[in-house]
Amino acid sequence: MQQPTRILGIDPGLNITGYCVLSVDGGQFRLEEGGIVRSNRRDSLQDRLKDIYDGVTEVVDRFKPHVVGLEELYSHYERAKTAIIMGHARGVICLACANQNVPVHSYAATQVKKVMTGNGRAPKDQVQFAVANQLQLESVPEPADVADAAAIAICHHFMASRPGALL
Repeated sequence: MQQPTRILGIDPGLNITGYCVLSVDGGQFRLEEGGIVRSNRRDSLQDRLKDIYDGVTEVVDRFKPHVVGLEELYSHYERAKTAIIMGHARGVICLACANQNVPVHSYAATQVKKVMTGNGRAPKDQVQFAVANQLQLESVPEPADVADAAAIAICHHFMASRPGALL
């Protein structure tokens, strides 16, 4: 009998990093935990990155996921500084996973939206509703960072189940 696959979805952020741990068994999702890793806005960048690293390390250590789905970096020329800072956050998340030998797969926000709703430009509330529906929840996971992380984990499951999709 095959063990369920455990997927950790992560929505990276410097202030709030959302995470969601899902078990998938025979195409059925089970929400194990959703939460956030928070850093203090008043702390130095290095301290904030350490908070993210420590928080993600703790989640990975506790749940021992088989794989991590992580939102790709989105950059726009008007917000270059934000993209650079977010790159730092993604970097420490990837390091935390690499240190525990957990593979990381990245997904663009538009790809996650398309998998979840069929529309790569779907509004946030439509994606959140799709998450609640897929996980058979009575309400949308809160805060929104947790719902986004769940959508990333669900997206990974569907992308990984396509032959050759992750090559």
